[in-house]
Amino acid sequence: MTKTRGLNPTTLVLIIVSIGLCTSFIRSVALNVAVIIGSLMYLLFLRVPFKKTIIILLVALPLALGSWLSFYFFGTEDRWHVAWIYGSRVYAYLTLALTLTLTTSAKMILLSLHQHLKLPNTFVYGVLAALNMFHRLKSAFRQVRYSAMLRGQAYHLWQPRFYLRLIIIALNWSGDLAMAMTSQGFTEGADRTELVSEHLPWWQYLLVVVLLVAYLWLALDNCPW
Repeated sequence: MTKTRGLNPTTLVLIIVSIGLCTSFIRSVALNVAVIIGSLMYLLFLRVPFKKTIIILLVALPLALGSWLSFYFFGTEDRWHVAWIYGSRVYAYLTLALTLTLTTSAKMILLSLHQHLKLPNTFVYGVLAALNMFHRLKSAFRQVRYSAMLRGQAYHLWQPRFYLRLIIIALNWSGDLAMAMTSQGFTEGADRTELVSEHLPWWQYLLVVVLLVAYLWLALDNCPW
């Protein structure tokens, strides 16, 4: 397994789930902003391309603005405060997710969760197989359109029959994929030998607890705006 940059993917998932769950119930603009700043600082520390981050934040702007406007104009109590809570919450969730998705590949995330949180083999290798078949799906997409053009037809993205053809192709692939996994020695529910054992330092578990406790202490004891 390739060495990851920054925190282990399992640690990041635990942080995202715990802080994200707390953010859902705690109404605080200051804590949302703190999550955003902390996440962006982590991305800067790992030297994630600044341009990519800015583009993603700009793409999410209509969602944040829509949340802000809906609660400001249609809220029932303290509309100014509530609008900022839900508007900033969109970016809090987004930047939390970026700390994982912009720094770690999907394969690393799944294999790390498999080793440290005992994610089932069937789920991990099934998702990996599906992800690795995306390029074949693009090729099938072009093939379906070209074959329709040869018959004098035009398939468009909004037509159900176009997706029906893709679903039929995917179902054929599922059988091939199951046979390929079986031929490679994969057995559902059986133990597998891990070629590389990834070490997760104890201080990263401690970091998850410290961040969660600090967040809850600030939220429940000081109750910032």
